[in-house]
Amino acid sequence: MYKNIKEVGLPVWDKKDQTLAKAVQKEAGNKEIKGLPTELDSLRGPVSSKNNWGGGSDDIGDISWTVPTVTLRFPSNIPGLPGHNWLNGISMATPIAHKGAVAGAKVTAMTLVDLFTNKSLVKDAKKYFNNQTKETKYQPMIRKTDKPAIELNEEIMRNYRDEMKKFYYDPSKYETYLDQLGITYPTIKKK
Repeated sequence: MYKNIKEVGLPVWDKKDQTLAKAVQKEAGNKEIKGLPTELDSLRGPVSSKNNWGGGSDDIGDISWTVPTVTLRFPSNIPGLPGHNWLNGISMATPIAHKGAVAGAKVTAMTLVDLFTNKSLVKDAKKYFNNQTKETKYQPMIRKTDKPAIELNEEIMRNYRDEMKKFYYDPSKYETYLDQLGITYPTIKKK
């Protein structure tokens, strides 16, 4: 996957993307206003437990304990923002998120082609995985008899779905979601 990340490279951010990113970083009170990354970071090995402060979560837990997996995190947001903060939602309807998602999708597609066409990659991944988990017996928290509570938010969604539909993106009428909302990109505070 890293070979494909290097081939695709980071998204090409334009001046508007960098302007918004730097303005949001400033709003967050960052000491260093760097904007969006323009150079790939190097690939690093596992972090020691002493220095491991955690990371983003995903929903592949049960799968990753039973077969080899790979996770891609591509820049689609503004770096340097406080976790679980409203500032992290700003870029989601902007070209920043779209460019990151498209670049990440390219890497994913290229990696899948590699895995489907190079059997030794899969064989090596299984060998590595089996070696790493040889002393671990995984016990899932979810039993085979457990059913998802899909009705949990049914009433809430029934009450709000029509209101939410007003905000669904209509690509037949608008070039971008920001156009639909009447937002000029980037929108930043006046000095």
